[in-house]
Amino acid sequence: MYQPVQFCTIRYMRRQREKKHIVDQLVGRCMSAFIEAGTLDVSLDNLSRKVGISKRMIVHYFGGRDGLERKAMRRLEDTLRAQFSPASFPHTGSVRKMILTLWERATRSEARGILLLVMDLARRAWSGSAAAQAFYQEQLRLWARLLQDFAVDKGFIQTIIVTFQGAVLMLLTTGNPDPGKQALLRLLSGKR
Repeated sequence: MYQPVQFCTIRYMRRQREKKHIVDQLVGRCMSAFIEAGTLDVSLDNLSRKVGISKRMIVHYFGGRDGLERKAMRRLEDTLRAQFSPASFPHTGSVRKMILTLWERATRSEARGILLLVMDLARRAWSGSAAAQAFYQEQLRLWARLLQDFAVDKGFIQTIIVTFQGAVLMLLTTGNPDPGKQALLRLLSGKR
């Protein structure tokens, strides 16, 4: 029997919304597994066990591993954008306070998996991954935007970002946040 076009369109739109909702939930569960592992390099077998869905369905919903990784990078980017948006920080007028607040947030124990995941994406960017390079460039842009209210000199902003990245690498390597914090404080001495 013939169904009006409008009814078919409504049913199609409802299925698309349901699929989007399922994909959003799956991305969240996959992100939890990636953060727990500290890398996107979780096998689909392990990921499917952690997420509670078959590999076949992961491929169905994401079109393969690359599609899943792109969605995971977007979700991580959204998470970082929310955590490190200028609005999420009290405007103190002091670059020193801003950097120390950033360092405190970055060194919390619950941030370790995210830091490892960001470093994994940096490694992928170094290896030539275009998606990881785009992610990395966006993170640099967001950090620069965050710091521009506190430090006018673009060269100094870049120095802060590079020093912060080195401090995070030291933290992840040694488990000790103090050397990184001391390096940041030395950099900031004389700056308000």
